[in-house]
Amino acid sequence: MAIALGVSGVGAYQLAPSPAEEAARWREIAWPFPRDGWPAGRAFRCDGPCVGAELYVRAKRGFCNCDRGVADDDEVDRVADIDLISPRFAAVALGEEVGLGEMRGRARRYDLDMPDGVRHAAIGVAVSRRCDLFVVAAQGRGDASAMQRAALAFLETQEMTTWVMAELDGR
Repeated sequence: MAIALGVSGVGAYQLAPSPAEEAARWREIAWPFPRDGWPAGRAFRCDGPCVGAELYVRAKRGFCNCDRGVADDDEVDRVADIDLISPRFAAVALGEEVGLGEMRGRARRYDLDMPDGVRHAAIGVAVSRRCDLFVVAAQGRGDASAMQRAALAFLETQEMTTWVMAELDGR
């Protein structure tokens, strides 16, 4: 009995969100980018351990390879809206596979040279459902890995999952 409880306790500990993810609170702000060929999305600023980090999310309906989805890092570079934050960005590593609910795609980390000369970390995420994309860009002065975990945890909340599905369904 003690062994079973110990093993399940270790599993629960490993699956529990980190204190940084648990304490991250995202509050909605105005969409900061000029109008382009896609509808505006939603923007959020983190109040918590990732203070000052900003998250930008939107659907790009009918903009995905219907058969392969998001296939490679080049596609993430092209579609994830990192260039809206700063046109001077550079990938710092190969991307990785990620999932948001039933959607699958890729995430990639970047360094951004901001207009004020300060360097920020950023992440770009592109996931697909059928022929539609959902893209995520986040930027801030903190650690890109922690920012990615906090952003993806926020996007998995019921409120955001409901909104994403409605956007992808055109409602």
